[in-house]
Amino acid sequence: MFESNALIFGLNDFTSEIEKNIASNYKNIHILELAKDGENGFDLSDNWDHLKEKVDINDSVAFCVLEDMAENIFLTISLRDTFKDLIIVALAQDKESSDKLKLAGATRILPTTQTTANVIVEMLEKPIVTEVLHEILYEKSSLKIAQIKIGKNSSFEGRHPADVEWDTVHGIIVISVVHEDMSREFIYSSKSKHHLIKSGDIFVVVGYENDIKEFEKLIGEDE
Repeated sequence: MFESNALIFGLNDFTSEIEKNIASNYKNIHILELAKDGENGFDLSDNWDHLKEKVDINDSVAFCVLEDMAENIFLTISLRDTFKDLIIVALAQDKESSDKLKLAGATRILPTTQTTANVIVEMLEKPIVTEVLHEILYEKSSLKIAQIKIGKNSSFEGRHPADVEWDTVHGIIVISVVHEDMSREFIYSSKSKHHLIKSGDIFVVVGYENDIKEFEKLIGEDE
């Protein structure tokens, strides 16, 4: 047994397969579902007080298995930002999402085609100590982090950040929004969901250099 608690974030076909394969390795398996429209569950924010009350984080491994890769990346960022030493195993659909999850702070990447007990056990036997955003200094990674200020007459002004398909439409991931008073919120936090984008907001984004440059041109353009 490696840790006492397995925390599986997400409820889908991968959840049941992972639960089945790791059942003999953990005392407790907790399945946490993403909250939708006020329902109970976790909300991708940076407030994990309820989780700290429920389990001993120092004796846990987290499995991030949300099928929406943008949400899975945000979940990984939020967990890593709060729990510096937590082992995070994250589900990746392809090389690009794998790179982004490593950048977000995942300890190990779990390809969707390799959810077998042997693969999971092998990953947990040889954990890599990962610091938050360690991969930004990783020379093999072509991903970059940038801060981009929303210009006047931006096409995004007046929209909610969580309603924009940043990854699929624009090729970048928006991690957080920095407001004019310098307060910061993760894009999927409960506060950010109700914040309307306005000129002067600063987006902290992750992406490939060309995509970031194109996005930077876009956010200051008139409709």
